[in-house]
Amino acid sequence: MIYLPSGTARAPALIFLHERYGLVKHTLDLAQKAAAAGFVGVAPDLFARWQGDREALRAGTVRVTLPDPEVAAVLHETIEELKENPRVDAGRVVLVGVCQSGRYAVVAASERGDLAGCVVLYGAAQESDWMVTKEQPRPMPEMIGAVNAPFLFVFGEGDHVISLADVRRVRGAFEDARKSYRMRVFASMPHGWLNDTMPGRYRPREAAQAWDLVVGFAHEVFDGGWRRERVRWEFAADTSPAYDFGKNVRFE
Repeated sequence: MIYLPSGTARAPALIFLHERYGLVKHTLDLAQKAAAAGFVGVAPDLFARWQGDREALRAGTVRVTLPDPEVAAVLHETIEELKENPRVDAGRVVLVGVCQSGRYAVVAASERGDLAGCVVLYGAAQESDWMVTKEQPRPMPEMIGAVNAPFLFVFGEGDHVISLADVRRVRGAFEDARKSYRMRVFASMPHGWLNDTMPGRYRPREAAQAWDLVVGFAHEVFDGGWRRERVRWEFAADTSPAYDFGKNVRFE
């Protein structure tokens, strides 16, 4: 789905990749919100070629793990089609991965050099993202070493699937590879706290703050604020000295 901002001029694009539940209302809402903020908002169906039970997928009773190359192919097609759209400024595109699709932002960025930036919301960090499997043939550090776009990462201290140790692993991989990033860990936030369709997880105030981070980062990269000839590392975290990942719980 593509949502256009008002007017007729070309505009930069934000591509929102959906969570494990497929292309559902939350992702479409984010793309529409981007259009209201002056961007072209895009929400592709990463599982378009999957032939399974869509209702079960949306309900979360089944989980789809497609091969990275298959998902990357969908993303590459989406980006190439966008570049042909007369309303899109093809040189200013940011990819936003959320949860499961955070990994796919890294995959795509490692394979193409025309992205202005990438955003990952509580993803690309848990143990399964760093495993090499038939579906995930390239090691995460190798892919990070191949990216040239700056990344914004947003995590929550209370996430039940991503620990602060996982966050530090991502940070270390970017610094080891001398790649640019901005990373923020929000105090107490559970996994998925931007999703207002899941009341147990949603945290309105912090969700608004995270959205402002995404929009602000997009404006920075679109305006040339992250120079490719320099490496920029920014890390901020708000966490308890008594942090215990084992006490983090899942919210619905």
